[in-house]
Amino acid sequence: MTTNTTEKISFSVAEAVKEGLTKKEKSLPSWLFYDAEGDRLFQEIMNMPEYYLTNCEFDIFQKYKQEILSIISSGTDGFNLIEFGAGDGLKTEILLKHFVEQSATFNYKPVDISENVLNLLQERMKKSIPDLDIEPINKEYFSALDSLNEARKNPMVVLFMGGNIGNFLLEDAQSFVNEIANKLRTGDRIIMGFDMKKDPEMIRSAYNDAQGITRQFNMNLLKRLNNKLDADFNLDEFKHYPSYDPQTGTTKSFLISKKQQTVQLKAIDTTINFKAWEHIHVEVSQKFDEDLIENMATEAGLTVEKYFYDDKNYFADVVMRK
Repeated sequence: MTTNTTEKISFSVAEAVKEGLTKKEKSLPSWLFYDAEGDRLFQEIMNMPEYYLTNCEFDIFQKYKQEILSIISSGTDGFNLIEFGAGDGLKTEILLKHFVEQSATFNYKPVDISENVLNLLQERMKKSIPDLDIEPINKEYFSALDSLNEARKNPMVVLFMGGNIGNFLLEDAQSFVNEIANKLRTGDRIIMGFDMKKDPEMIRSAYNDAQGITRQFNMNLLKRLNNKLDADFNLDEFKHYPSYDPQTGTTKSFLISKKQQTVQLKAIDTTINFKAWEHIHVEVSQKFDEDLIENMATEAGLTVEKYFYDDKNYFADVVMRK
């Protein structure tokens, strides 16, 4: 069922789609993937055999939780643990439980722009770890750091996990890390998750699985535009195409028009013309090696203290210190 054109359209969706599809190099932001069906399909992706990332960080935190605590608590009477985009907190919970069990002096401050997400996280953590000192911050990431810097005495440890830094182009990833580092004080730390370079075939398979779940996930974006913006994308006339460049470590996903065609987006009174085999860029996922990470840290004025790898060296949580 398509959206009635008189229905109020989310300005951010309409703006992002119109801007992205009217550019010479068509693109759509990856956050458009995540409607209810997109969320469901992504859960399926995380459970498919080709998607190697799911358990990597769980393994790292289970194996190295005491060493991580020793590093971030050394030389201080306590610390502030700030997490960007904590989500459901399942992985972080491994660290938090251990820190509380070891009577570490710290407070946990998850940061998210969604108040609902933070409320659910706080409710779950209070049940799971009753003694946890938790203070959610409903702000944009950098605004949260600014407000924390106004009154804090203890060092800050910023968590940004799950390989989310790979969702940026390298130049944008560098800017993001620079911005965090600029708001840190000497002795503060970042713990950041990086999806590492590995067998190129394994990486490509993770974005083009045999069951076709990733294809469904990507094509669902067009379904969402049909529903949300009263568009008439014919999904049979587009194909999902992932690519991986082992030289740069960059994975990109595209939706490719199989023929010359015109698509109407009635809700925003927009017509989009496609040439045969023209692409829409919908996702980037950067893979890293230690050289890339070291360069990023140095550029931001940080020192890499420790790499924590899973057993297969697929993923690394990296401790960087200012």
